[in-house]
Amino acid sequence: MTFPDYYEPSSIAVESNNNTIEEEGIFLTWKDLHVSVPSGKKYAYGRKPILKGLTGYAKPAQLLAIMGPSGCGKSTLLDALAGRLGSNTKQTGKILINGRKEALAYGTSAYVTHDDAVLATLTVGEAVNYSAQLQFPNSMSKREKEERAISTITQMGLQDATNTMIGGCLSKGLSEGQKRRLSICIQILTSPSLLLLDEPTSGLDSAASYYVMTRIASLKARDGIKRTIVASIHQPSSQLFQLFQDLCLLSCGETVYFGPTSAATKFFASRGFPCPPLHNPADHFLRIINKDFKMVEEDCFHIGMKNEDTVKILVKFYSSCKINKQVRKEVATICEKEYGFVERKRRQASFITQCNILLRRSSLHLFRDVSNYWLRIAIFTIAAVSLGTIFLDVTSSDASIQARGSLVSFVASVLTFITLLGGFPPFVEQMKVKNCSQTM
Repeated sequence: MTFPDYYEPSSIAVESNNNTIEEEGIFLTWKDLHVSVPSGKKYAYGRKPILKGLTGYAKPAQLLAIMGPSGCGKSTLLDALAGRLGSNTKQTGKILINGRKEALAYGTSAYVTHDDAVLATLTVGEAVNYSAQLQFPNSMSKREKEERAISTITQMGLQDATNTMIGGCLSKGLSEGQKRRLSICIQILTSPSLLLLDEPTSGLDSAASYYVMTRIASLKARDGIKRTIVASIHQPSSQLFQLFQDLCLLSCGETVYFGPTSAATKFFASRGFPCPPLHNPADHFLRIINKDFKMVEEDCFHIGMKNEDTVKILVKFYSSCKINKQVRKEVATICEKEYGFVERKRRQASFITQCNILLRRSSLHLFRDVSNYWLRIAIFTIAAVSLGTIFLDVTSSDASIQARGSLVSFVASVLTFITLLGGFPPFVEQMKVKNCSQTM
């Protein structure tokens, strides 16, 4: 996919519907959210709690960061908000959209998973273009789909890598930061009003993380759409931390802090855990609320205190402080306010068109994949020559019936084995791309 001669970034028109979503955006709220999974007899009723009564909100044109140590429930919270929890999980509490419990229409929301599930043999332009042809209806012309794909690539700063192969384990291609931006490109093609991202900076250095999140933050209010963006962040730098308006700190499934990012430092200092001068506040917060490791002597603000005790103190302090009351009041205000219905019908490509596009994409992928297509051809050729040599001049006598039966059985077993061995991995890869690229 290359930039056509008629393409002008400033002249691309983005679809705009006179709808409440564009005017007010999506207000996402959750109240007393509990999530548990099956476990041993250690926990009551044989279930292990993952999230323990979380309450919070996400507003349009604002960026909410979900932070916490590994295993605190960040991904589980995002999965619950996106409606992607597994069948074995149990969820209680309320998750409301603009004060209502309703499903969002196709293309209104998007979820960028932790793994970059993209086909390594495609270029950036091809991956986004194929996704555009699958997601947009047949009423949209091919040129309009190409313009939207190019516009999205430009938004994420990938225009210089449009014709670059994505690459994977066997071939070098895009960097990790570019792959993350490509995954985001595929999700924001339909201009969703709600964007959820699971650790978009995982595996990136501080500079790459900052540039990726800067691109994401620029989507908050763009093209006339107020987007609600929620992202889980592993370990942000001080510059990256300043990009977020709201912060949700979790530890072992409990809320340690929820509120404006600018007030988090004051919150910790008021309970006796001030951030040292010239230190990154995010690093300070994560060090305090991490239960997996004991505090070293320099970190012990209270003599003899363990990390578990500090988390209990902070959780108890938050549950009774003014900030928590303000959060619950804000959630109640959002739920009481009257909004227009956010659900709207968005069409996608017809079934026949989707089959045609997927067939073309799969054919191109297999043709370029040396380990699957060309290697299988070589194996089939070797097997054919070997079988032809072994069963050469079988004759037509009665004694040859057993040899012919052996040939048929051997050919059937070889073809079945090679087909399953060569066809199953690409099928799994295609399904992974489908599940990770599917909008909510």
